[in-house]
Amino acid sequence: MSKTDMNIFSQLESEVRSYCRSFPTVFTKAKGYKMWDESGKEYLDFFSGAGALNYGHNDDKMKEKLVEYIMQDGITHSLDMATVPKAEFLTTFNDVILKPRQLEYKIMFPGPTGTNTVESALKLARKVTGRTDILSFTNGFHGMTIGALSVTGNSFKRKGAGIPLQNVVTMPYDSFVNEELDTLEYLERFLEDSGSGVAIPAAMILETVQGEGGINAARIEWLQRIEQICKRWGIILIVDDVQAGVGRTGTFFSFEEAGIKPDIVCMSKSIGGYGLPLAITLIRPDLDIWEPGEHNGTFRGNNHAFVTATAALDYWRDPAFEKNIQEKSKRIIKFLESLTEKYPEIKGEVRGRGYMVGIASEVEGLSGKIAAQAFERGLIMETSGPKDEVFKLFPPLIIDDAGLEAGFDIIEASVKTVLEAAEPVTS
Repeated sequence: MSKTDMNIFSQLESEVRSYCRSFPTVFTKAKGYKMWDESGKEYLDFFSGAGALNYGHNDDKMKEKLVEYIMQDGITHSLDMATVPKAEFLTTFNDVILKPRQLEYKIMFPGPTGTNTVESALKLARKVTGRTDILSFTNGFHGMTIGALSVTGNSFKRKGAGIPLQNVVTMPYDSFVNEELDTLEYLERFLEDSGSGVAIPAAMILETVQGEGGINAARIEWLQRIEQICKRWGIILIVDDVQAGVGRTGTFFSFEEAGIKPDIVCMSKSIGGYGLPLAITLIRPDLDIWEPGEHNGTFRGNNHAFVTATAALDYWRDPAFEKNIQEKSKRIIKFLESLTEKYPEIKGEVRGRGYMVGIASEVEGLSGKIAAQAFERGLIMETSGPKDEVFKLFPPLIIDDAGLEAGFDIIEASVKTVLEAAEPVTS
């Protein structure tokens, strides 16, 4: 069997392609936390579809439910018409996720992607409050469509809009300057002072752990004060849990540890369970003032994703699943801390929470070289941050001890190889 010509992608696909440059091979198969390419080479997946595959690849139960549904000629596309899979997802999500956490939200299906849910949240916040501006935070990432891009911090991505991105005020995220500077005192001063030039915004939008922005984890106290500020000024609090949600930080919602209750929550990526496109916007009931059809999308009724999303929620019926994530999270953090201690040349800082962690290196280009070396050794992970200064670990939540240890070994070997190659030659 002949192998795929890699030149096909450079010749026929747009220059905008990205991940295939970092992982230059043709993948053919995936299962659990492993992937294989055409040559049969095995890779450990510490990337998890950028957070869209928290349950790993081709989960048996989800696959069985999906195949069964397809073979019965179940509805595939239905816009927002009523279907059995949608009813089952709504009921299961409410019973398994919302009620046990004392949360009450209306569930909106805005379209299949993360940027769709963010756009709907921004639109609704402006509609509810009658205000225009949105307050976002440094290094935040919320999507690539114009509204979501306007609240995104990365200048490279913002430039791609081709037009001015307006009606947004950016404030410093927790520890943006240093841990001593109280960024929220700075923010409140702007809200209080009529001479600041900052009007009371319709909403604040934030990630509790910034993924693309460099795995920056906000402190619990900071998040709690954000909620207090929003309540004081009548500002809608939007938490973007597209990447940090669905267990990625150790709990189903990334904000649970802080004990806050956002007004709107944006979710996508792993909410579909199997990697199928699905997004939901969770709305505080009294804010759900949409007129029928006022916000819509052709593919908001992805029934195949409803089927797998409902099956995925079975993981959360057993408290042991969440406890296992939290226990393994400690091992991941301990490993990363040991790396920074054992290899001080990294000049590294451990960042993140749960299975959303990484090391930020002060050495320019080092993280990218480590990720590239790891790929050569059979492990897939990516970099993040404004300068790609963080190599980040995003293993699936279902990974076992053997998979973690094998991944740790490859990462350490990659660090060692890159550092040795960087050592000056002495005569």
